[in-house]
Amino acid sequence: MKQTTRFNFEDSQIPEQKFVLLERIIEDRGSKYSVSYGQVKNRVDIKDFLSALKRNKKYAKATHNSWAARITKEGTIYETKNDDGETGAGMVILRIMQKEQVQDCVICVTRWFGGTKLMGDRFKHVQNATKIAIADFRK
Repeated sequence: MKQTTRFNFEDSQIPEQKFVLLERIIEDRGSKYSVSYGQVKNRVDIKDFLSALKRNKKYAKATHNSWAARITKEGTIYETKNDDGETGAGMVILRIMQKEQVQDCVICVTRWFGGTKLMGDRFKHVQNATKIAIADFRK
């Protein structure tokens, strides 16, 4: 008889809403950031979430829509991410989601480039935007 190990996800953070958008939460040297998040259960939900975001032309034309998602199924956590040209941003989002035990969720940080390179500050802004999203659905 094969024994299956189940993980205890009692401390997990899961948003209740399918789509929430927090606009213009960070501005720095002309760059503007927004963050969106929603509950997802599978790849189709992630695609639907991103399609809903990009239906708004402003978001479809954004410089970057970097995102990460964590989904649970039968005691296993599946993770995926996408930088959308903002190298390393997807991993920054994913690491915060892991640390905060966020699951069944996608978080997307949107950036409109303002003409000045932010260097390492861009990662700080991605981190802060992700934390703002998590704090919002914990309310």
